[in-house]
Amino acid sequence: MAMKKEREDIIYGRHPVLEALNSGAPVDKVFLQQGTRGEFEKELRKLCKMMEVPFTVIPSAKLGRMTRGNHQGVIAQLAAAAYQKTEDLIPMLYEQGETPLLLLLDGVTDVRNLGAIARSAEVCGAHGIIIPQKNSAGLTADAVKSSAGALLRIPVCREKSLVNTVALLKNSGIQVVASDLQAEAYLHELQLTEPLCIVMGAEGEGISEGVGRAADVRFRIPQAGQLNSFNVGVAAGILLYETMRKRMGI
Repeated sequence: MAMKKEREDIIYGRHPVLEALNSGAPVDKVFLQQGTRGEFEKELRKLCKMMEVPFTVIPSAKLGRMTRGNHQGVIAQLAAAAYQKTEDLIPMLYEQGETPLLLLLDGVTDVRNLGAIARSAEVCGAHGIIIPQKNSAGLTADAVKSSAGALLRIPVCREKSLVNTVALLKNSGIQVVASDLQAEAYLHELQLTEPLCIVMGAEGEGISEGVGRAADVRFRIPQAGQLNSFNVGVAAGILLYETMRKRMGI
């Protein structure tokens, strides 16, 4: 029986992982073996905090399932591209004469949903996607594949605090509108032509309370059936298409 091929997006071993972080490589997540203590653990945590890389402690058995190699208790998963910062993206868009259209994804953890959303975002002319550091799918190879390459064509910003990011957006003249099943306003009632950030939450849970309170407007998509809501990837396509349609004046 053929051996399983080693994943190309995985770096393992103490020195290689520290080197990847120190060099500024696009690291998506770091996994450390449960029970690890000492100077290495302290240095790893410090570097992850400094580089704003999510850090997770997991059992040794899980690390063993990620690689056949001698992982020495630590594995880093590389991102398919470098993450950007919202504070850098916004002025760049204004300088280019664009009317910003951004998506903020609050708790979308399925890479297939992230890929589908990115694909619709790229097709409909969105300028970037914002995700949180924790509780989110990231720029992994699987996500890029699901997006048909769109995640390599559209900036993805990873932020520590979505509430602070919403405040930054609003202070930058960008209206923040949040999709919410309990909202009274409907999608088609919104203007959507101004600088805009559309907030979408996880299926079943919706947007977090803090982000919802910080948004300028909450809205919902009309529906005729009895199911609770659209799949988040499908909903994103609807929102982005309606925004594109209004911006194109058709």
